[in-house]
Amino acid sequence: MTDALFQPITLGAIEAKNRILMAPLTRGRATPPGFVPNEMMATYYRQRASAGLIISEATGISVEGLGWPAAPGIWSDEQVEGWKLVTDAVHEEGGKIVLQLWHMGRIVHPDFLGGEKGVSASATTAPDHAHTPTGRQPHQEARALELSEIPRVVGDYKHAAENAKKAGFDGVQLHGANGYLVDQFLRETTNLRTDEYGGPPENRVRFMREVLEALIDIWGADRVSIRLSPNGDTQGADDSNPEALFAEAAKVVEELNLGFLELRQPGPEGTFGRTDVPQQDGVIRKIYTGPLVLNSDYSGEEGAADIASGRCDAVSYGRPFISNPDLPDRIKQGADFAPNVDVPKSWYLPGPAGYIDYPTLAEQQTA
Repeated sequence: MTDALFQPITLGAIEAKNRILMAPLTRGRATPPGFVPNEMMATYYRQRASAGLIISEATGISVEGLGWPAAPGIWSDEQVEGWKLVTDAVHEEGGKIVLQLWHMGRIVHPDFLGGEKGVSASATTAPDHAHTPTGRQPHQEARALELSEIPRVVGDYKHAAENAKKAGFDGVQLHGANGYLVDQFLRETTNLRTDEYGGPPENRVRFMREVLEALIDIWGADRVSIRLSPNGDTQGADDSNPEALFAEAAKVVEELNLGFLELRQPGPEGTFGRTDVPQQDGVIRKIYTGPLVLNSDYSGEEGAADIASGRCDAVSYGRPFISNPDLPDRIKQGADFAPNVDVPKSWYLPGPAGYIDYPTLAEQQTA
């Protein structure tokens, strides 16, 4: 039974028609060279508007913060106009959508910055390779943000939040997960600072707090959320005591009274990122009293069970939404999820193939 997924829910100021959220998914379909959203993206999001709430793909807040080919941005007027196509499409279908704000920090390769180093909490180097316009290249060492620069970066987030409002979104989500800039400040392997932004957990959450406060200034707390990934290594960002760190982060989220908190929590059998580090939602649930959204490898039945038990209030589904534009309908009817085709190649191809050409269950049944 999946009835628990189909109850409406209030996420801060957002009234969602069901508890199936679409998780943020990088798809690389923005129009170069300006990282501009387009009609094809509007079609993609329109197709998936039956989700209770769509969390957009991660969206760069500035040139400095975006290092993924053909990912969208939100710093320019042209990008704002492109995003209006998307928000209009979702709203026409009766859906809701928030914009996820992204600064990739040390993951941004110098090729995106005219040869300049990326920035991070500290001068560290991410493992593995970066995706660049000329192919995969080894990550390069980032430089540490100076104390005097941090207000500028916080200001970039605030400017992006202002643009998100102009573009017609229903709110914003801070990307605080997956080893990107906010996460780089949170975790001890990437934050080696000795000033007020480094050291104990209560200092390492400072940057996150300041960014959230800037977003709240624009949107109000009830239309701001955050995504965290509190268990295990992600792109070289890790912590020896996640319980203490993310308890401190949860205190901030509770104090600021955010609209909701989303946690990406892979397990030991995860299909995309796996870890033996215990999931931290139990610790966080004792501190944060607002709506909690869980993510990672859920089936419909598992999601409904965790909502019914009180473990969480909603579930966000990521990769299943790629090849199942009508995912809520499939869950309700007990249908199998259609598999991703040519995974992961189809995730990031530049055209419509593997993007807007997946049939709905009804279309499959009548074919």
